[in-house]
Amino acid sequence: MDRRDSTSIGDAQLVTACRGGDEEAWNVLVERFSRYVYAICAQGFRLSAADAEDAFQDVFAKVYVQLDRLRDPDALRPWIAQLTRRVCLDRLRTGDRELPVEDVEPDGFDDQLETLDQALAVREALSGIGEMCGEMLDRFFARDESYRTIGEALDLPPGTIASRISRCLDKLKSALEDSAPLTRPVGR
Repeated sequence: MDRRDSTSIGDAQLVTACRGGDEEAWNVLVERFSRYVYAICAQGFRLSAADAEDAFQDVFAKVYVQLDRLRDPDALRPWIAQLTRRVCLDRLRTGDRELPVEDVEPDGFDDQLETLDQALAVREALSGIGEMCGEMLDRFFARDESYRTIGEALDLPPGTIASRISRCLDKLKSALEDSAPLTRPVGR
């Protein structure tokens, strides 16, 4: 597997390649899901940085060992989310084994997980629409830069930025619609 093609390979193909011993596929899998797993640990469960790092390592060790147990390769993301959830709950319960899950799992965790799923879907779609579009949308929406600032950074006239952002948003929308089956519907 070539890392340059990693955005075009689906989760099921990635699982198949990993199961076949493809080390580069494993690197792509870890790269694809590393922010997601860490966000669940740090933001979803509010683990300390050290505990989040340890949980992160535990999760990917479990993914590596248990990947053959995954029944539906297209369900890789939710499977990893559940592994992460279990690892985090175990870490939180370590101090007191008598605590029920309800007392350990943060309120609104399912909503946080859905938000993280959506963020990952947007990140993957951004990487698939081209570097220029991704950078332009990141600068405008995430960094809150003006048309002039973006134009200066990308050596484009400020008047061109608005139309390019509009076209890039259309590309992003199409990319997200194409990947819709891989993400959970909003409200579930």
